[in-house]
Amino acid sequence: MNTFSKSERISSKLVIEKLMKEGKSFGHFPFKIIWREVAYCDETAQVLISVPKRIFKRAVDRNKVKRRIREGYRKNKTILADEQKTKTLQIAFIYTAKNILKGNEVEEKVISALKVLIEKRNPAK
Repeated sequence: MNTFSKSERISSKLVIEKLMKEGKSFGHFPFKIIWREVAYCDETAQVLISVPKRIFKRAVDRNKVKRRIREGYRKNKTILADEQKTKTLQIAFIYTAKNILKGNEVEEKVISALKVLIEKRNPAK
């Protein structure tokens, strides 16, 4: 089911703060990804998508990038669902590139970032 429901989004300021403080991070162009595992809830993963105002001054551009990231994640979130379901992942995608990538490029980058995340989450495999 390729939906991106409200329960899959991180919107609580408290949760965002904890994720930023306690989360592990890595860079994977064009993203900085911060993630942490929490006790299992309804969803396999919860996602935060951020595009800094410092990089893109116009809200139109920030929203376009966020839409593309959201779409790339929505189509490929099954990559995470195939992994263990004992804990919920909280993931922050922070866009760091200085230009707007095309939709298919963003989708490819999201896929590769999710694969890197799985490797970092399960280093023994």
